[in-house]
Amino acid sequence: MQKLLDKDGNVLSEDPWQIMPRGFDGMLNSDHMLVPVQYWLDTLPDSDANSVCNDQHASGIWLDSDIELEPLADHISTWDCIGIHFQTFMDGRGFSLARLLREQYNYRGELRAFGNIIPDQFYYLARCGFDTFLLEDYSPDFDPLPYLNNFTVSYQGSVDQPQPLFRRRT
Repeated sequence: MQKLLDKDGNVLSEDPWQIMPRGFDGMLNSDHMLVPVQYWLDTLPDSDANSVCNDQHASGIWLDSDIELEPLADHISTWDCIGIHFQTFMDGRGFSLARLLREQYNYRGELRAFGNIIPDQFYYLARCGFDTFLLEDYSPDFDPLPYLNNFTVSYQGSVDQPQPLFRRRT
């Protein structure tokens, strides 16, 4: 059973976003569709890609963790939601993408992690800037809070606490 969590561990009963599969080539029929970035790049005219995408109701995209963000830089702030797909839980590039989106590209919309993520990663996903996590195959009684509250203090600076611990000392 799928479960959508926010970064505070709350289970969200409503998920407005529909994630379109890789290879999607149909018409967009919802205001809350996350389309694969390749669909966005391939099917929309280069001259005015964002307005065409908005005309077709796509207000978000999803990326694989191996994508380069630079070609998308002019459009990042226009999407309401960006999903980052983790192909395997061992691939840390999705964490880096999230930090780049938040810190370098100043993205303020919803950032969603989905795919092969595991509970041990929740704390770090939240620290890197993810707002929501879409979990696959979790039981209804699964409690995410212990995984989000593993640590009370972190040494490194991150999206959630830019100052490293040694600078926070009083």
